[in-house]
Amino acid sequence: MAENAPSSSSATEEKSQGPNVDQKPSVLVLGMAGSGKTTFVQRLTAFLHARKTPPYVINLDPAVSKVPYPVNVDIRDTVKYKEVMKEFGMGPNGAIMTCLNLMCTRFDKVIELINKRSSDFSVCLLDTPGQIEAFTWSASGSIITDSLASSHPTVVMYIVDSARATNPTTFMSNMLYACSILYRTKLPFIVVFNKASYIRALP
Repeated sequence: MAENAPSSSSATEEKSQGPNVDQKPSVLVLGMAGSGKTTFVQRLTAFLHARKTPPYVINLDPAVSKVPYPVNVDIRDTVKYKEVMKEFGMGPNGAIMTCLNLMCTRFDKVIELINKRSSDFSVCLLDTPGQIEAFTWSASGSIITDSLASSHPTVVMYIVDSARATNPTTFMSNMLYACSILYRTKLPFIVVFNKASYIRALP
């Protein structure tokens, strides 16, 4: 019996191999408030459906009133944002973080659902809360990100509002945020300049 037990070195090697590359990729959509994360997910979802390669979409924003895309897993079905505010006497940001804390305790079930439905979709898209710090700098956000990245090939898409980024200060703020998230997650990272059609052409 002892001969069949894996050695500690082989266990370490297995752990260091990272996510299962045979699984469908996951895309974690992050960005500052108002950058257009939800609209980006909606347009990308519509594009993938048009190509007959539908995504598996997860909404992690408990405060959103309406989701403009077909969603497979919705945090609002698990925790009620307004009820959390009322019960615990919290403000908007505190309630969002509490909802995420409650959601992350069940995120293993979400991973199971993703794995179960993997043959039905091309990519998993995760839309995050409007307030970037509520997800990026919270323990629950880190747990969700690590759980996803340890089981699936995961990419971070950082959405930038192109119209606001014409201001040098806002542009640098976005780039610093992007660098800090890249350093924190250590995941493949794509910066997406959204709303480019709103910018006037340079003379």
